[in-house]
Amino acid sequence: MDGIDVALIETDGLSQSLMGPTSFMPYRDADRALLRDALADAVHLQMRERRSAVLAAAEGMVTDRHGEAVERFLTETQIARDTIDIVGFHGQTVIHRPKLRLTVQIGDGAALARRLAIPVVYDFRAADVAAGGEGAPLAPAFHRALVEASGIREPVALLNIGGVANVTLVPGFGSEPVACDTGPGNALLDDLMLARTGHPIDRDGRTAAAGTVDDAALGRLLDHPYFALPAPKSLDRNAFSRAAVEHLATPDAAATLTAFTAASVAAALPLLPAVPKELIVCGGGACNATLMRELARRLLCPITTARTHHWSVDSLEAQAFGYLAVRSLRHLPLTFPTTTGVKQPITGGLLAKAPE
Repeated sequence: MDGIDVALIETDGLSQSLMGPTSFMPYRDADRALLRDALADAVHLQMRERRSAVLAAAEGMVTDRHGEAVERFLTETQIARDTIDIVGFHGQTVIHRPKLRLTVQIGDGAALARRLAIPVVYDFRAADVAAGGEGAPLAPAFHRALVEASGIREPVALLNIGGVANVTLVPGFGSEPVACDTGPGNALLDDLMLARTGHPIDRDGRTAAAGTVDDAALGRLLDHPYFALPAPKSLDRNAFSRAAVEHLATPDAAATLTAFTAASVAAALPLLPAVPKELIVCGGGACNATLMRELARRLLCPITTARTHHWSVDSLEAQAFGYLAVRSLRHLPLTFPTTTGVKQPITGGLLAKAPE
């Protein structure tokens, strides 16, 4: 919930992709507060189409900010609006309970298409969840395309650390990716830092670096039943509680939650069908030096970041949804039995056409 990433990608939705410029527009403090209220309110949702006053306000804000972010990007890069064929718009997940066939990403794709006068693909997860899949993670098809375009032949894994962390194994050239959510990414730590310091991030992992991991609290966190489930599997951002660390001083609590993220990745890798020769880390977690050290300490395979392969650490997810939007237009699969547990490869996303 830090802000909006925008990325330009030219792709056929298969193997050919050219990465263009990227940008980031941070949310305002009031925007983040509204999103936190929306997450709390969404706990009561039972029908995905319903919108309380708080959710409706948050959805309008998310849509407006994305419109603003795209318009600013096009102006700054001097890219003509009529050269853009499609916008991939994920929106903000407020609840994800696939076992109940419920996943909600707020953001009005039709309103965004009208504002931008560009077609928009949105609501990427719903078709997979309706078909019995987990609806997450969604980036594995793009991860596979990146790996294959790089000429990497041996099994490698990509670890995306956002609010929730997820891993994709690309077993080899031409193989379907294998994926699952590993556990908490940055969400628990971000929430802790906001509550304790007023700042919604442990910048560079500095607070955690000053603390000591509480092994008893870490053990309680790792006792969550999610870790015993087989892959594929997925998580809601609020699936875990930081109650186990509330009695700790802030540096120790931050250190323990950082170790929890790394330990949950270590627990997930044995669920994959092959041992990766390399783990490539992307997302905000790749910028947390303490988390990267914890991963290196707990994992047996070599660890690099997306930068090592000349990929974007920060904008890879935005690039992924541009790629997935093109796949949706071409009715190509977004998810697979090996990534979400859906019975057969399935496409997804809704298309909002631009006004004539």
